[in-house]
Order: sequence, then C-alpha cells, then structure tokens
Amino acid sequence: MAIIIGSAVVAAYAFDEGTSDNGEGVPYAFRGMGRFGPRRMGRGGHFGFIEVSGEFEAKAISIAEGDDDVKDLLDDGYTVVEGIGVRPIIKTIVDGDGNVAAKATNAIIMLEKDGDSKAIVCVDMEAEQVTRIVVLTRTVIEKTSTSAQT
Repeated sequence: MAIIIGSAVVAAYAFDEGTSDNGEGVPYAFRGMGRFGPRRMGRGGHFGFIEVSGEFEAKAISIAEGDDDVKDLLDDGYTVVEGIGVRPIIKTIVDGDGNVAAKATNAIIMLEKDGDSKAIVCVDMEAEQVTRIVVLTRTVIEKTSTSAQT
C-alpha cells in the first residue's frame, strides 16, 4: 500500500507577515506542526485554555463564507471541523511599562471533507477578509501483491 499525501501545502501563513522562517524555508507559523496541523491544535495550547465565544466563531465563519473560494469548498462538501473548527491567533503586545494587551487579530478555520481532505482557511479579523487557503488531500493507492513462483 502506498500512501501519497499531497496537494499544495504552500507556506500557508506565517502570522508575522510571512517573512520569518527557521532558515530551512519553514515558515514560523509551521514550527512544531505534525502531519496535518499543530500538535497542540486543541483548545489548550501553550497558554492554557482559551474559550472562543460563539460571536467570534460566527464572525470568522461569516467572513470566510463571503469568500468565493471558501464557498466553492463548502459547496464541494467541506464542513467546519467540530470542536476545533475556529481557532484565534492572538497578538500580544507589551508596552514600555510592562502592560500587556492581547487581541485576536486573525483566525484559522479548519474544514474537512470525507476524512481524507482538510482545508485551512486563514482569516484576517481586522480587515475582514480571507488571506490564505491551504487544501490538504490524502490519496491511498491500494496495490495487490503477487506471490513469487518457485
């Protein structure tokens, strides 16, 4: 059995305007990623539990649904992944006095189709637009083996 994992995993989105990498061409946002996404893609992450309001999720999904390419994915059978569908990207700023301000400036929406295809939709919440879509597909090619004759 051969498994081919493919499709364009074009440097999806480094949330530092896409310019930083680790010197090996891996964008900053992809460090620590497993096969199909961040190892800590759940609601916990490095900073503990982050509760996403229904209002934030609805706004992110509404922005995404306004994009023609996302509409095509949804029409093709993709749906928002239950439980981890919308994740905020939080920008944290520390001022000169040490005060900390945090704001969810971007969102990532995970879509799935038939368990074999996934799509990552990056949404700029401030500009209210989709900035990037990455589609991941998995193709399995079954091969039958033949017995060697002796």
